[in-house]
Parts: sequence; structure tokens; C-alpha cells
Amino acid sequence: MSVLRIALVNDYEVVVRGLVAMLRAYQDQVQVVELDLNQPVAEMVDVALYDTFASVQGDRADVHALAANPRVRRVVVYSWTLDQALISAAIANGAGGYVSKGIPAHQLVIALQQICAGGPRVWVDSHGRPASGTGDWPGREEGLTARESEVLALITQGLTNTQIAGRTHLSINSVKTYIRSAYRRIGASTRTEAVLWGVEHGFRPDRLRVRPAGVPDDDAAADGGAA
Repeated sequence: MSVLRIALVNDYEVVVRGLVAMLRAYQDQVQVVELDLNQPVAEMVDVALYDTFASVQGDRADVHALAANPRVRRVVVYSWTLDQALISAAIANGAGGYVSKGIPAHQLVIALQQICAGGPRVWVDSHGRPASGTGDWPGREEGLTARESEVLALITQGLTNTQIAGRTHLSINSVKTYIRSAYRRIGASTRTEAVLWGVEHGFRPDRLRVRPAGVPDDDAAADGGAA
């Protein structure tokens, strides 16, 4: 099987760089050619892996636009949210596949290969692993879990609790629980303090395109890419 060319799509650099680190041991099978943060994919790729961390889910316009990009052969949604109705909506919205963030790196690679080969399009974790086991996220060094980090990122973006619940497909009570635990970890007592902490610690979305070291530069530079 040929090496898959992959673009990683999310608004946070630490998240996509965490994915690069996860996939580094599988460079003979997958090649990350582009990291896109609030930028359209500029390279011809087999897969645009859309990480939903602090982003809209796969049933929204972002994934639809990715699927319509002629440079992208398939969009694969990479998410903690495994609601069957949402998965079906993402596929109907143009996603070529849907993969749980609970599966380990080697299984993620297999999933991408199978999706591109016309195999199963939905890959979920069947072992009940917690959602915080893989990748990277803002505030990990400060002890925040992946879900606490995501909720704090959305607070930093200015979303209300109701909006956060809608975006993450969490219950409003779960959102409040994550907020309380995140506040304890960062030493915040008010939403304003949490937003200020988030701004100071990289919880605002980034906007750039990054080409990983070792990938030859071509027309992405002409499209405004940054090394």
C-alpha cells in the first residue's frame, strides 16, 4: 500500500503537532504534509484529518467545505463524540470517514488506510479507553485533561455554557463539571479570570499553515504557507 499523504486540520497548533508526534513512528505508512490552522488545505492530500478539539463537529460547514476542496480526496473526522446520529450526519455532510480519538495511534493508521481503500468508514474505540489518552492539547502541562482543556478553550473563545454543550455534544451538567474542575486546576474563581488565563496560556485559536520538517516545499508557499 502506498504512503498516505495527510493534512491535519484544527485551530490549535499544539493539537496538530500532538498528532504529528503520534504518527511519527508510522512515516513509512503515512506522511503528514501540512498542518492547517484556520486555513484551507493547499496540498494535494489523500486525507484531511479534521480534529474536532474546540471546533464545530463533522455535521457543520467546516467539514462540508473541506470535502468540497479539490485538493482533498477524503475528509476524516477525528472526534471524541461518538453519537451515531452525529456520525451519520458527518458522513452525509461529505466526510469520508469518522474515527474515535480513543483508539491508539497504530489503529488510527489502519483506519485511515482502510477508509482510503474503500473499507469501513467508521472506527470507534471498542475497549472503553478514556477520551484523554492520546494526542496533545493546550494546558496539558498544567494538568488539564483533554476535555477540561477543550471546554476552557471554548470559554476563551467567548462561548456560553449552552453553546459549549451544543458544540461538544456534552450535557450542560457535564460542561459545568468540566468548568469547575478546570477552574480548580488553573486557580480561577470567575469566568473572566479563566478567559485571561486562557489567553495567556495559548487557548486562543491560531491562524497559520505549517509544513513539517522534511517535506519539500512547492505551491503551498505561493498560497501563503508558513514554514
